[in-house]
Amino acid sequence: MKFFILDTSTSVYSMAIGDGSGILAQDGGVAGPTTAARLAPAVSALFSGARLTPADMDFFAVTVGPGAFTGLRVGIAMVKGLALATGKPVVPISSLALLAMNARQSQIPVSPMFDARKGEVYAAVYDFRVGREPVVSEAAADPALFLRGIEGSALFLGDGALRYRELIEEIMGGRAQFAEGDLHHPRASAGTELALEVFARGGGTPPAQLLPRYLRLSEAELSRR
Repeated sequence: MKFFILDTSTSVYSMAIGDGSGILAQDGGVAGPTTAARLAPAVSALFSGARLTPADMDFFAVTVGPGAFTGLRVGIAMVKGLALATGKPVVPISSLALLAMNARQSQIPVSPMFDARKGEVYAAVYDFRVGREPVVSEAAADPALFLRGIEGSALFLGDGALRYRELIEEIMGGRAQFAEGDLHHPRASAGTELALEVFARGGGTPPAQLLPRYLRLSEAELSRR
């Protein structure tokens, strides 16, 4: 079973092609104002390098949030187009769950944390010793309030964990550990098991039903209100 995964939820984007037993190809780059224009050629090059086409995929997977509003829309639009063109289903994946998968071998709970700006974080807590569902649900929250709801130790990762490291250490003390290096960025290649598991459970989603999950209103929505 072959599938394509795309993540555009943060300041970097990543993509991968998997076949259930490993990664066939992967790529990524720094996101920005030109991401939408650069993404299509990058996706095309990834398939060409793997000697595959989108039609060879059994399904497509994409992170649907939370994260950067524009980035999420770009990624979802790209995968919707691929799925509609090939008639294949789409698997929506939480961007926080994808980030947490970087630390799926952790022996303590894992807290992926994105900087949501406006003094908030997008965060959750996963305990991979018991499963892949969050033990503390995803939320857009004041970081201090979120941290005070965590019992026991946790491993923090993500740009939110980097930004609020001093606050995390102040509130959590020795109960806090931090991931290293590029583990702070979501990686599509880390989500292959997650994508296969979600697909096996539900068979994917029709492309037309694929929607972003922002966890809070966008600036435009706030202005309209």
